[in-house]
Amino acid sequence: MHQLTYGDIKTAADRIAGRVRPVSLAPMEPGVARDSRDDRPERSCDVWLALEFMQHTGSFKARGAQNFLQAHRDAATLPDAGVTIASGGNAGLACAWAAQQQGVPATVFLPATAPEVKAARLREYGAEVRLVGSEYAEALAACDEFAATTGALASHAYDHPLIAAGAGTLLEEIRRQVPGLDTVVVAVGGGGLFAGVATAARHHGIRTVAVEPENCRALNTAIEAGRPVDVPVASVAADSLGARRASAMALYAAQQDGVRSVLVPDSEIVRARQRLWDQRRIAVEHAAAAALAALTSGLGSSHQGLGYRPGDGEKVAVVLCGANTDPTDLVSRPAGL
Repeated sequence: MHQLTYGDIKTAADRIAGRVRPVSLAPMEPGVARDSRDDRPERSCDVWLALEFMQHTGSFKARGAQNFLQAHRDAATLPDAGVTIASGGNAGLACAWAAQQQGVPATVFLPATAPEVKAARLREYGAEVRLVGSEYAEALAACDEFAATTGALASHAYDHPLIAAGAGTLLEEIRRQVPGLDTVVVAVGGGGLFAGVATAARHHGIRTVAVEPENCRALNTAIEAGRPVDVPVASVAADSLGARRASAMALYAAQQDGVRSVLVPDSEIVRARQRLWDQRRIAVEHAAAAALAALTSGLGSSHQGLGYRPGDGEKVAVVLCGANTDPTDLVSRPAGL
């Protein structure tokens, strides 16, 4: 297993400079991160939203995909057959976009049951879409066979050091804009974003809070077991955070100093997503809202692993990682409420 290092992050940052959009940050007003149900004494903290959903293809995944392909380009190992991946989600979109940027073919495998809108978006980025089987596992098997027979470069949604290192460049940009940053809060699925961000954060003495839905907790379970294990997946955020197993790379990062694993219930994820819409007219994925939900979850709960409460004077950045969502379930409310 490749143990991600800060050097990997720095190399990735140099490699993708000018090829991705620098993250924008927006301060939250005092008390906005505080929930009205919390009757504990208010603590003074600075909370910033890292608006990574404004990245190319609508999520942080563009960073890792660009780093992955550019690294192979630099090493002259990017084949004429291009790149292939099995993913109809953010990773597939990012892979297709990065391939288009690099001028190489992208072949994306999806189950035949995938929504047509996903296939259409992939084709907009120039990808060839192949529909195979009725489940993701069948599409993945076809993708692996395609890579083996054509020589196409096989990419992965999260479990690759170049993918994780690219994601970790996000932390470098955040800390430059928030001097004295204490904590970064990030949602976790398979662990690519978390591994990269936590590795960079540890180098700078910054705490990482890894947030997962209560019933979608691959990393939290791996920490308890001491090894990656398969977990059941059942969450409103499962479309982005529904990895059945965290990567060994993510577990290693989680076992280092300065990392805290917390859980949030689906009800709080839904509330946080709605609040972002009500207060900022920001429509994000449930995965992105999960990170913000960590600041208001577990109110009055004795569960030590539920939610995260910043301390007095703490400077916190919350990563809003993606916005590839259907906004029709966001309830419009009168202005000012």
